[in-house]
Amino acid sequence: MAQIDYYFSTISPYTYLAGTRMEEVAARHGADIAYKPFDIMAVFPRTGGTAPAERHPARLELRAQELRRQSRKHDLPMDLDPPTRAVNPAPSSYAFIAAMRAGGGGDLGKLVQAFTGAVWRDRRDIAQDDVIADCLEAAGFDRGLAGMAMLQGADEYGRNTEHAVLAGAFGAPFYIVDGTEKFWGQDKIEDLDLYLAGNL
Repeated sequence: MAQIDYYFSTISPYTYLAGTRMEEVAARHGADIAYKPFDIMAVFPRTGGTAPAERHPARLELRAQELRRQSRKHDLPMDLDPPTRAVNPAPSSYAFIAAMRAGGGGDLGKLVQAFTGAVWRDRRDIAQDDVIADCLEAAGFDRGLAGMAMLQGADEYGRNTEHAVLAGAFGAPFYIVDGTEKFWGQDKIEDLDLYLAGNL
């Protein structure tokens, strides 16, 4: 059985645009998913990347066009300039880890979408406890996970960030199958599907 290490950021627009398509692919092929929220802004400078705010205007223009096109393609409404796009992703990532540790009852794929959709669709601040609680509830988890217990996820969040660099994950979403085969971006989910089917 294949394992997909899924590196994602709760503030990544491309993670939002992935929807739950990767989860559908994994289910189709019986693959396990290891969810790994990580600090993408810390990873960029360590892996040759540049934060969006520091990119050339030509790159930003193409990025905006691509986000608009992909939003329409996948029928995922999107605000291209949400006021909370630069919000601190740590609290929502800690809450995700707390939900993951809590076990059954919720849907982790939906929780990724709840957090990213809150930013890129709903213009909400996912660093706020009430917003985090709403996202947890929307994905079937206990709202109480938004409390102080989620701070236990800080160490794992830091480890995920280090593991991302070591594993060669330099953007989000980033999928690594069985520790070797790498797929970067929501536009590579079809290739991930073909690979798991043995056709790539």
